[in-house]
Amino acid sequence: MKEKPVEAYGIKKYINEESIGGLLLIVSTVIALIWANSRWYDSYHFLWHELKIGLVWGKINLVFSTQHWINDGLMALFFFTIGLEIKREIMGGELSTMKKASLPIAAAVGGMVFPAILYVIVTINNPEYLNGWGIPMATDIAFALGLLAMLGKRVPISLKIFLTALAIADDLGAVLVIAFFYTESISIIDLIYGGGFLLILLISNYLGVRRTLFYGLVGFLGVWTAFIFSGVHATIAGVLIALTIPARTKISERAYVNRLTTLTKRFKEKTPNDVSLLTDEQVHILSEIEEINEKAHTPLQRLEHAMHPVTTFFILPLFALANAGVHIEGNIMEMLLHPISLGIAVGLIFGKFLGILLFSKLIVKLKLASLPKDVTWKHILGVSFLAGIGFTMSIFISQLAFDEDSFEQIAKVGIMAASIISAAIGMILLVIVSRSSTLQKQ
Repeated sequence: MKEKPVEAYGIKKYINEESIGGLLLIVSTVIALIWANSRWYDSYHFLWHELKIGLVWGKINLVFSTQHWINDGLMALFFFTIGLEIKREIMGGELSTMKKASLPIAAAVGGMVFPAILYVIVTINNPEYLNGWGIPMATDIAFALGLLAMLGKRVPISLKIFLTALAIADDLGAVLVIAFFYTESISIIDLIYGGGFLLILLISNYLGVRRTLFYGLVGFLGVWTAFIFSGVHATIAGVLIALTIPARTKISERAYVNRLTTLTKRFKEKTPNDVSLLTDEQVHILSEIEEINEKAHTPLQRLEHAMHPVTTFFILPLFALANAGVHIEGNIMEMLLHPISLGIAVGLIFGKFLGILLFSKLIVKLKLASLPKDVTWKHILGVSFLAGIGFTMSIFISQLAFDEDSFEQIAKVGIMAASIISAAIGMILLVIVSRSSTLQKQ
């Protein structure tokens, strides 16, 4: 059975989930900021940083703070979901052909390169800050799509699909940056163990094993645990595991339709028994229908459908609650004007805008891609600012970039300020564009 494009997941449902998730992120962020700067700050710090949970088994010690479990454990599930989305988009979505993928990939590349360059320019005289170059490269898809969805039908659905594809390509770039540039000292032995478990998953996929529980157990008990001790960030394990999940059906579309037609016809022909219970034969037919329905699903899409609400409504808000609580000590203006904060702000606000717009124009001018239906350059301008909302991924990378707590705190202030400014500019531009489009139609 052929993989269907992104609409197969239900683009409207996907965008609606991201929209609600964006609102939850905002609420969680506000709660974290208020909590961390109130008289209850000690309880905030204790809950996320000092409280240790986990297990010890022989030489294996998995006792970490709750924040560490969220950032290395639950966020691995978030990256697992990103991996599923990337694989699905490459196989049958907006990244499945060069014609479809050229524009969002070019926009994503520009939106990563320019912010990193601008950050380096701003912090070039302070070598100890340079490691934060990856922070302004990321786009928070939940926040961006959440705000875009607030405009409803005033913006074309094709613009939302473009932003989704851009953000997914951006996520792939962020994963590669974390893997290659924000990895600590590497334990080759543990990486070999992790590679061995990955090989088991790949072979199982090839042999037709489709049990998601099997992939979960081998993946997260084997690959994830090995990566925890390897020095490579454990979230990368989530993406790698996702890429091993089967994306094939066990029955062709034609065979499925024919078999389902036969079974429903048999069910319909059975004489009712005039009671609420089904006959034994009817129960048997329903079991057969459930069996072929299972064969018609791909484990990849089934897992993505199951995981997306979990990450959107639970993992990301919890991450924001545990990480967005910046305890502000001293002068807030000094923090905002610090080279780290300025570098991040310039990167997210201007780097994203310039990179996405210029690379998009270049790829269209070279006739390697074209603008989506009903989308204008003014729409792309607005979306390029919305992509400057870094938040979740930017905060995540800031924790890998800096060992100094003070640097990390300053980075978070810069991320939040830049995300708010980018969001405001993007929304204002899109509202103006939607209003002018409405007036022209009248």
